[in-house]
Amino acid sequence: MSMVIDIVSWILLLGGGAFVFIGGIGALRMPNFYTRVHAASLTDSMGTILILAGVMLQAGWSLALIKLLAILVFLLLTCPTASYALANAALLSGLKPDAESLPADDKGHSAP
Repeated sequence: MSMVIDIVSWILLLGGGAFVFIGGIGALRMPNFYTRVHAASLTDSMGTILILAGVMLQAGWSLALIKLLAILVFLLLTCPTASYALANAALLSGLKPDAESLPADDKGHSAP
């Protein structure tokens, strides 16, 4: 049973690391501020869930599991809130999204 927990834990840890790495590349390659914030917020959420789930499996039933769960809940509440606040502050300060990055329905054109 210990081997199965180790394998699942490593899959979760590697998956979380992959999400963080790909999200970091996405944040560097995105064309404008709003798409960068979107890439960073997705990385925060999914990477955090996977990495902490992998560490929780390694911790077993202990006080560390409860602490890791509390950290996960805190991060899942604060990371999306921080991303929203950042994007909202940029919008209120006058930074408009680029028209090229919007879907066709949002450019003022009617959909066929």
